[in-house]
Amino acid sequence: MSGIRVAEDILDTAIAVLPLPEVATVLGTSANKVRQMLRDGQLIALKRGGELCVPSDFFVKDGVVKGLAGTITVLADSGFSRTEMLRWLFTADDTLPGSTPINALRTSHGTEVKRRAQAMAF
Repeated sequence: MSGIRVAEDILDTAIAVLPLPEVATVLGTSANKVRQMLRDGQLIALKRGGELCVPSDFFVKDGVVKGLAGTITVLADSGFSRTEMLRWLFTADDTLPGSTPINALRTSHGTEVKRRAQAMAF
């Protein structure tokens, strides 16, 4: 067993995803390291077209979006499944800068995103 928890592909097909070999290239690391990041909960994987992928919005030119791993941890601690995490990260919220939690993280508003994630704990 790989130990990688995989989310359902609930994302709009217009949202780009990267297969694991491309994620490794973007991060300048090995596919094994990417799999370890997925097992450790630093990223969220989904299956699209039968292939394990990660949303491309999780990455910036310097690597993984700052604050994403911490946000995933907070959501996991709150009882969210990987699918629920993806849905929350990509759901529009006009009260957030960037209009979705993932875009708010991408525009350096991680504190607000994490605060909202913590407030949803049940």
